[in-house]
Amino acid sequence: MRRQCALLDLNRATLYYEPVPETEENLALMRLLDEQYLQTPFYGSRRMAVWLQRQGHAVNRKRVQRLMRLMGLEVIYPRPKTTIAGTGHRVYPYLLRGVEVRRPDQVWSTDITYVPMRHGFLYLAAILDWYSRLVLAWRLSNSLDVRFCLAALDEALAQGRPEIFNSDQGVQFTSQEFTGRLEAVGVAISMDGRGRALDNVFVERLWRTVKYEEIYLQPYADGLDAENRLRQYFTFYCRERPHQALDYRTPWEVYQESRSAAGCANGSEAARPGQASRAACSPGGSAPRPPEFSALAADA
Repeated sequence: MRRQCALLDLNRATLYYEPVPETEENLALMRLLDEQYLQTPFYGSRRMAVWLQRQGHAVNRKRVQRLMRLMGLEVIYPRPKTTIAGTGHRVYPYLLRGVEVRRPDQVWSTDITYVPMRHGFLYLAAILDWYSRLVLAWRLSNSLDVRFCLAALDEALAQGRPEIFNSDQGVQFTSQEFTGRLEAVGVAISMDGRGRALDNVFVERLWRTVKYEEIYLQPYADGLDAENRLRQYFTFYCRERPHQALDYRTPWEVYQESRSAAGCANGSEAARPGQASRAACSPGGSAPRPPEFSALAADA
């Protein structure tokens, strides 16, 4: 064992360590925090702690801070000098202020959210077309490693490309692997200011819809159950659910109609991200599972 660890440059304490899952009480608190965050994203750890205490839970601020960090929740509030680049990564400017989105594939957005399960939790990443609200690709993971975000991005970019790609300043989206893929295909990168979740409002609305119409209704048994049921929901969301903002049409209808009109006007077919959408949203279809997902889902 010592020899194997030496060859892998691995500390033996790391090898022997067995992760301790979150307690049922913490999982219940995380579920409550997630629901309340959708209602009041401007509540910080202090107000969240007070809110939980008023619900009868004996928690302090330090515990709430740890759980919110684990869930990737960040309170919305104005911060000074947000245009100055952070240490270790390049901060791209926000390019969508005053921009009118008039066609599909003009602007794509991405974000990550927390998905509670019966035992444990997962993270969900999705890529959304702003004009049609179509979910182009999505992935699940039991960690915040950049790989599941890259898998979703690769699926979307394999079939087309946007003019602008918007995200927050999470470490996944500011990583060289992620921004490098976008720059390699000539996509303009736009980033929200820190604590400005509403800059990415369409994805935030997607999370609210997905959670209240699917995730919160029944707890998932495990990662595979979550993947199967989310695939069914995204099929419904893209193909069947009428959207008020789209004049009660579905995202798929708006995306296809607009692309067809643009194709007739241009006289050619360039990018076809609709194929990626079929993989993610088509009835009976299955988005390619990232190689690491089976093991991650089993662990979750």
